[in-house]
Amino acid sequence: MQTCFPKGTTKRAFVGSCRRRTPTVCVRAAVNVEQLKALRQELFSYINSRGCNPIIVRLGWHDSGTYDKNIAEWPARGGATGSIRFKPEIDHAANKGLAIALGILGPMKKKFPEVSYADLFQMASAVAVEAAGGPKIPMRYGRKDATSPEQCVPDGRLPGAAHPFADGSTSPAEHLRRVFGRMGLTDQEIVVLSGGHTLGRARPERSGFGADKTKYTDVGPGTSSASPSGSPDRPVTPKPVGQLGTSWTANWLEFDNSYFTEVKAKRDADLLVLPTDACLFEDDGFRPYAEKYAADQEAFFADYALAQQKLSELGVEWDEGAPVTI
Repeated sequence: MQTCFPKGTTKRAFVGSCRRRTPTVCVRAAVNVEQLKALRQELFSYINSRGCNPIIVRLGWHDSGTYDKNIAEWPARGGATGSIRFKPEIDHAANKGLAIALGILGPMKKKFPEVSYADLFQMASAVAVEAAGGPKIPMRYGRKDATSPEQCVPDGRLPGAAHPFADGSTSPAEHLRRVFGRMGLTDQEIVVLSGGHTLGRARPERSGFGADKTKYTDVGPGTSSASPSGSPDRPVTPKPVGQLGTSWTANWLEFDNSYFTEVKAKRDADLLVLPTDACLFEDDGFRPYAEKYAADQEAFFADYALAQQKLSELGVEWDEGAPVTI
């Protein structure tokens, strides 16, 4: 997008027409709001039509979740920089399978080339939550992109699911606090973001956890609903059947608080409860929040929206004129 303003005025990123009455200097605006708006609208149907909400959420989280608050320099500090699109970062063990998500979003990047990769990944993650019935995330845009593989973060910054933990933690709760504490997140934010596992599945060939398939993945999501989300007002055609892995919830394309109710109840061997899930109800610091969200979906949605917004801005370097809302 090109923006023009009278010669000699302060350089600003604003959208306007060229004024020919005085000499003008034309500069490229850093943030293309029109493309951001069009992209967001298109992502809703695009993501739901493919039933790819979970992996798109995971892509955004894994790009931003590398942030280290103890490192000042950008992009060495990690966070939402779009660096996950490069090797070697996309090949880190915790990112196994996420090359698929990059392929899914590739056409969107080509269609809206002035949207940064970092903005695309975070917008798509937020849209995937909302499109699955979750809360609207109050997002801001204008993130700068890492520009080369040399700007990738080192391996090992993302959380594990069970002992032995790479950081030497002796318990799941300690590990979660170490990893998310490095990002500057609190106990409450750790618990509420864990609720994002209401979407998706663990697949043994990627994470080493879960069964090959369950009654909720082989014929699912759910056991009989025609809608993959479990909600009749958000049908997706065709319903994804014959899927692999083990889900945390029965309707694993529906964003709700069932992650907390299922982890608490441990009612069904076909639903996943990892050590880092179980500890939310076992650890004294985590338990009050987990109980709150199991009992109150509205409270979960409100807190989740704020936590994902914070996650989406970790480590961000903003372009000129940013951040912007749309």
